[in-house]
Amino acid sequence: MSDPRDNELWFPDLCRLHRVGTLLGLAELAVVVVILAPDGARGWDASAFVHASGFALWLALSVSVLLCRMRRSLSRWPPRTGSLIAVGVAAAVAVAAAGVVHALFASVGDAGGLPGFWRFVGGSAAIVALITALALRYFYAIDGWRAQVNANARAEADALQARIRPHFLFNSMNLIASLLRSQPAVAERAVLDLSDLFRAALGAGESNATLAEEVELAERYLAIESLRLGERLSIAWDKREPLPWSQPMPRLTLQPLVENAVLHGVSRMPEGGTVEIGLEADEGWLRIRVRNPAPSTPPPVAAGAGHAQRNIGHRLAYAFGPRARMTAGAAEGYYVCELSLPLGYARRP
Repeated sequence: MSDPRDNELWFPDLCRLHRVGTLLGLAELAVVVVILAPDGARGWDASAFVHASGFALWLALSVSVLLCRMRRSLSRWPPRTGSLIAVGVAAAVAVAAAGVVHALFASVGDAGGLPGFWRFVGGSAAIVALITALALRYFYAIDGWRAQVNANARAEADALQARIRPHFLFNSMNLIASLLRSQPAVAERAVLDLSDLFRAALGAGESNATLAEEVELAERYLAIESLRLGERLSIAWDKREPLPWSQPMPRLTLQPLVENAVLHGVSRMPEGGTVEIGLEADEGWLRIRVRNPAPSTPPPVAAGAGHAQRNIGHRLAYAFGPRARMTAGAAEGYYVCELSLPLGYARRP
């Protein structure tokens, strides 16, 4: 689990393997550029390339580990100052390492293949400082972009909270009041369902839910709507086991789709209809399908349904990346919305 204090650190996190790999790749790229430079100052062979690559990769790894350990200390400084300190630390590491390497080669009488001491040390430090500065700038920009995406995802989740509409609350409370005398047990169950529904809405942008929690929440919503619509609303669940019930998902993913199926579909049909909800996991994918009868004329609030779907699509893309898919459309008197989500990790809000 990530440390909440990490949100307060502006310095890029170089403890991640893919970022260490990026620095190693930049170091190797610098070696290739030096080899390909048409200065004719020296010849290169396989042995020289291996030695230069080993030195560059060792420097990159050392700088990565050191700046990883210094992240909290550097984040206490203003970004400009902290970045300059980080570049200075990287240059100092290069100076020390290059000095040691040059001295070792000189001690065995093999320094002839190297430039002079100060040129070798100064050049190494300059290249390392330049690569570190470019890498930090790139990582800083990436972190800023991800923070913006995260903020947008949270804003989408906050907007989704308002989608449990006031009139739904008022209708539910009136329904519960009418049941208190005649069916107190049913009224109590409706109160608990309504409470869980709004509790989930208030926490929509704070943490992930699981597939099991999302299904339970949708069932509670449908239980309330079944009391309101009576025999006009039928529910058909198709849960094809085994299902990954512990799969992380953004909170309030399934319930808004079910709500659209009821409000923009079944409730507008004089004879009512059936909301069909299918769940299936196969070949590393979780597939969710919501199908409902659709009226022949579009509802006046169709834009609300579209907003909910765009909202969910954005949050799924943030949680699962570009592999997540969401499709929706009407055909032959029915409206179908399908989600395809890769099984495994989902990014936390």
